[in-house]
Order: sequence, then C-alpha cells, then structure tokens
Amino acid sequence: MLGIYDCFGYGAGYDVPFQERYKLIKNAGFDCVMLWWSDKFGRGEGYQEGAQYARDAGLFIENIHTPVHEQNNLSLDNLDGESVFQTYLQCVKDCAKYYIPAMVIHLPGDNYPVNELGMERLKIMIRQAECDNIKVAFENLENVKNLDLVLTNIHSDNAGFCYDSCHHINYAPDFDFLKKYGKRLMTVHLQDNGGRHNQHQLPFDGSIEWTTVMKKIALTGYKGATTLEPMNWDYENLTIQEFLNLAYQKAERLDDMLREN
Repeated sequence: MLGIYDCFGYGAGYDVPFQERYKLIKNAGFDCVMLWWSDKFGRGEGYQEGAQYARDAGLFIENIHTPVHEQNNLSLDNLDGESVFQTYLQCVKDCAKYYIPAMVIHLPGDNYPVNELGMERLKIMIRQAECDNIKVAFENLENVKNLDLVLTNIHSDNAGFCYDSCHHINYAPDFDFLKKYGKRLMTVHLQDNGGRHNQHQLPFDGSIEWTTVMKKIALTGYKGATTLEPMNWDYENLTIQEFLNLAYQKAERLDDMLREN
C-alpha cells in the first residue's frame, strides 16, 4: 500500500475541505492515509469526522498521529503531565471507536527524561491498547535516550517503532534506529530533509540517500505501507492535485526500491 499524511499543507490553494482532500488523495492513486488527530494544523473542530470522510473516499486509515505540542510534559507530576497522559488514553479509545488500527506518539525530547511516573503512564496506556487491540508506535526525533528507555522497558506486541527518515538524518544520523528497533517497526514517515525548513520535503528532493534507507527498511522484514509525510512548503507553485500526483510518483519509486530488496 502507498500512503500519505493528510495534513500535508494548507493555504496556497491547499485549504480545501478535508472531505474533498481525501477524494484528491484517492484520485492521485494512494491507498491509505495517516490522520492528524487534533484541531491543530488546519484541522479544526470535528477532526474525528475525517475517519469517515477518508473511508468514504475509498482510503484505508493506517494510523492517527497523536498531538505533539505537549509531549515534553509527560513525566510532570502536575495537571500538565496528567493532561498528556489523558490525551494518549483518549487517542487509544478513539482508535477503537473509529476502527483505526494504530497511533503514533512523539516521546519527550531527551532534555525531558522519561521518569518513573512517565513510564508508568505509558505502561498504563499500552495496557489499554492491548485491551482494545491498538498498536502504539513511538517515533524517533531528538529523543534517542527516551526512545531506547521506552522500547527497552515496555515489552508488548502492541508497542513498537515509527521510523522517520528526516528526523533520523537531522537529529541522530549516527544512530542506526532500523538496526536496533527494526523488528518492532510498525509504520514509517518517509520525507526528505531539504527545502527552506530542512524537513518534510518529498523524497528525492533533499539529501537523503534513499537506496540505503529503503534497503535497511527491507532488511527489517517490514510489510506495512510505504507512507510519505511531506508538507507543501516548497511546492506552492503546484496545485493540490499536482502536488499529490507528484507525491504518488515518489511513493511508487520508494515502494519499488523496498520490494526489490
């Protein structure tokens, strides 16, 4: 399957209603989507309706991306920490309610170590995920120590790894995430690291060596979707359908490289 993140841009002609956006994603050839799961990044209230809109367009929902603005508070013994915990629990419940098989979480950056309280909150969340048969994938960012701590201490088939290609190159290029956590790989965020933001470019438009990346993913035995997580920041000259068509072509190239290995 080929997939794309649904909040790939807004403004510059990309502010079409999400109900229409999913139809355009399907028209480009994609099979599945990852949904941003909050009212931020252009979603607004009623973001849960996106699940039905995506299915109505003929798309499989691969996972939701949980909110990212407060993750560094996970280990705080106060209302802010409790709020993050309750948000993650609600995301598990939402996945079950809307028949979405998985969710992706940003762990705190390593400047905010996951302590005993933070770990206990994550373990409680994973136990709920086990009850509801939901997969929880922790994504690599500036969190090498926290990611290792969590994946080392949480032993569950419902807890795994989300590999982000650009975060890898930008934040921890010398750490071999796919070698260490490849057997727990649940989903991928494939994006390049060029452009004015040095992230979220379409593959082959930045400096990432994709032959190496896709070979390493293939060696993990990964059988999931080849999913892009781009933004339209450097593609405002393209219409939304032109952007999606180009993204699909890039996804096909990556998928071919993956299947060849």
